[in-house]
Amino acid sequence: METPGPTDVLHLTVDGVGVEVPDDGGTLLDVLRDRIGIRSVKDGCSPQGQCGCCTVLVDGQARVSCVTPARRVSGRTVTTLDGLDPEVRTAWAEAFCATGGSQCGFCTPGIVVRFAGLRAGADHTGIPDRDRAARALHAHLCRCTGWQTVLEAWEAYGSAPPVDSDRGPATRRATLEGRTSQAVGPEVVLGRGGFAADTVPEGSLVAVPDGRGGWAMGDTPAAARQVAGKVPGRRTPAAAIPPLDVPDGDWDAEIRTSWVEPAYLETDASWCVPGGEPASPLANGGAFGAKLGSEAPAAARSLANEHECPVVVLVSREDSVLTGAKRPPVAGGARADGTGRLRVVRTPGIVEAVAAIAPGLNVEEVDVPGPPTSANLRAAGWAEAVVLLTGSGAMAPGQPVVSPEGAEATAVVDHDAIRVTVRCGEPLDEVVLRSYCIGAAHMAWSWITSEGLSVDDDGVVHDLTVRSFGIVRATETPTITVEVLADDGLPVNGSDAVFAAVAAATWCHRGCSPELPTG
Repeated sequence: METPGPTDVLHLTVDGVGVEVPDDGGTLLDVLRDRIGIRSVKDGCSPQGQCGCCTVLVDGQARVSCVTPARRVSGRTVTTLDGLDPEVRTAWAEAFCATGGSQCGFCTPGIVVRFAGLRAGADHTGIPDRDRAARALHAHLCRCTGWQTVLEAWEAYGSAPPVDSDRGPATRRATLEGRTSQAVGPEVVLGRGGFAADTVPEGSLVAVPDGRGGWAMGDTPAAARQVAGKVPGRRTPAAAIPPLDVPDGDWDAEIRTSWVEPAYLETDASWCVPGGEPASPLANGGAFGAKLGSEAPAAARSLANEHECPVVVLVSREDSVLTGAKRPPVAGGARADGTGRLRVVRTPGIVEAVAAIAPGLNVEEVDVPGPPTSANLRAAGWAEAVVLLTGSGAMAPGQPVVSPEGAEATAVVDHDAIRVTVRCGEPLDEVVLRSYCIGAAHMAWSWITSEGLSVDDDGVVHDLTVRSFGIVRATETPTITVEVLADDGLPVNGSDAVFAAVAAATWCHRGCSPELPTG
């Protein structure tokens, strides 16, 4: 096929409809979102091509659209989630709802498209098995679910029951676990969770960080990024080194942690009209507390008022890593009697978080160069204390971990599986609760064994790509079982207790290595 010239028009078929778009050198993602307005195709990392949220089918084959030049698909057929057969979409939505395979829903449309293509292309070999589906997920990132319920949705396709119309209990449980308003249902699976970047008023200007503390503006995300001179982030070969030293002392256990990226899929976004209130960047999920300090809403309001028109602020993956809140690194030692010292990068609220669970630990805040940190991240501070106390013998392996809210969780970790129990008041919806607990278990396993960011002596993060965060993939995740213990008490968040319990059990299983990640 002849490559179109720079002034040519591209002809392609999108979801069964012929379209013409200018060949301006953009990507297929630019065409689908900004030219045609298809919102089920998400931008989680462009132009890295590593999160899978923008996956579409090109002539039936899965492609990551943010790294696919639009001119390469001229004359070809592109299918997004919206272009799948309605019965196929419904069946996938029912499968994901039945297993709890979608929480925030940002990554799910791309996964559904890949799964649909995998099944449709398997006629000559038979339906691919679960292992093949897991390998297909290497092209994706899901931070919420921990993969297992996604693979269960793969297996449930075509046999899942219709979604219950009464979603009140499920929504309430999801809101408790996500700590922000959250929807549950088919619309979430299909990418309609109300993300700020998907609800932008027509004609809005786009603002992106310019790298100098200000904002670059354009009519489209691509135009704004060109003004800003954005260069795709890279992964550094430098190791993630814990920034703090363990205090001197006669300790039964010691631990040092490094900077850890929350890695939420929908990067910070907010829009505002002049004189209005900005759209929330939390959308459907809230990133487990990582977005509570986002600068996007204030910037959107200020820019909308300044330019006297609607403005959407979009933070790139690289910028979210450079400026977004991280889990605060710690270094400490503890004795079997529960006493000890814990140094932590200065973070508002972190001393109180540790004291609520481990009053015997003397907490010392330390100023070090580095990215921002937050005590709002999942169990920040007190989970580290539980890990350290378990390693020292102050807490017995398998002992129930009690969260500040009163939820209880236990965890047993071996080479093949992670086994969890949780008690957190009335379950409300066991599918949703189980999903969040599995996701928390995966997040804890991944944190202890694999996650960390390389940060230099000046405090600058150098691991800027999705695959550099160290998040454990679907094929590398142990099987996770969750037993929800009967409780008719007031429902509270249970997944944070699971996170702490699994982190402690994983650390002990890995030999209580003094430095995280253990590898």
